[in-house]
Amino acid sequence: MNDNDKNKFAAARRLFPVTNKKRGITYLNCGSTGPLCKPVKKALDNFYDACQYLDKNSDFAAFGDLEKIRKLGAKMIGARADEVGFGFNTGYGINIAAFGLPLKRGDEVLLSDIEFPSNVYPWLALRERGIKVKFIKSTDRFFDIENFKRAITKKSRVLSLSFVQFFNGYKNDLKRIGEICKDHGLYFVVDGIQGCGVETIDVHRAGIDMFAAGAQKWMLSPQGAGLFYVRKDLQEKLIMPFASWLSVDWKLNFTDLFHYELPYFDSARRFEMGSYPYSHIHAMAAALDLIDSLGVRNIQNHNHRLLDVLIDYLKSSDCYRIVSNIKSKHRSSILSFTCENFVDVHKRLLKEKIICVRREGAIRVSVHLYNNLTDIRRLISVLKKFD
Repeated sequence: MNDNDKNKFAAARRLFPVTNKKRGITYLNCGSTGPLCKPVKKALDNFYDACQYLDKNSDFAAFGDLEKIRKLGAKMIGARADEVGFGFNTGYGINIAAFGLPLKRGDEVLLSDIEFPSNVYPWLALRERGIKVKFIKSTDRFFDIENFKRAITKKSRVLSLSFVQFFNGYKNDLKRIGEICKDHGLYFVVDGIQGCGVETIDVHRAGIDMFAAGAQKWMLSPQGAGLFYVRKDLQEKLIMPFASWLSVDWKLNFTDLFHYELPYFDSARRFEMGSYPYSHIHAMAAALDLIDSLGVRNIQNHNHRLLDVLIDYLKSSDCYRIVSNIKSKHRSSILSFTCENFVDVHKRLLKEKIICVRREGAIRVSVHLYNNLTDIRRLISVLKKFD
């Protein structure tokens, strides 16, 4: 990283109040919730200030920020702007896939047996329609491509899989998996929440048909914001799982509304639901601006360099064991490790205001653009007390 990039990340860190030394917090838990930065807080404040008086029409600003979210979101995942829509969480986009894809009785949906529940329950609901859900057995708690290939049958229609596994940070080889899906005629749906905004991805190159990600984690936005992607040539093939009056184009003319024959948008906007949570939209637009200013690839490299320091320490320790896969193509901005007394270690970390979480028998550390080496060294200093 050159000096200019270092300065950019240092400046970005100062935008996050959670890094204020007076607070004494070392926040290493973006995999649960991302902290809000000052520009996001300002966007929220401006909106709520305006709501006290309501003397201005805020529709134009909100719809402008919606367009920014679609464009920046598309840039972030390698899509077209008309393939991206604003959603409320990951489950919103997964439900569009589950209830929109043209599945019929007897069809089969494939899921990993280590998925986060938001990528499971929408599919399980399809059982009432006679659709089968089959779980693919993982190996060492990582998605196993060979087991996936063996699980495919003539009735298989969909694979829905996480970009990054939530508990150990395993980044799936989406390009290879997408090729297998294409070869077998499977729709490829991806839960992207644990990687979107922090790990590079190209949904077109990976052959992904639908993608969904809440923005409250790595996209550093408030709860209740997110995005989804639907491949352009798939949009009109989907069954409309639900519809909104804002699924059609009113040209922002809300003075002439007795029109019930308007066609749905020729874009992913047809799957959006209105009226929108405008405060979240303004805030998410500000957050994506920050991410775009640094670049996802630069953020990814920054995060991996920080975790390299932690990895070197953990490898040298007789106390701790890394449970994440640290091969270059499978690592992410999440690192998990464990030890015999990991519960006590975690309690001590929280007591020291080093915020991370326990997941599936391990301590999970997740770093983002606002973290620096001081944070990692502080974490290591506490871990050494148990070594």
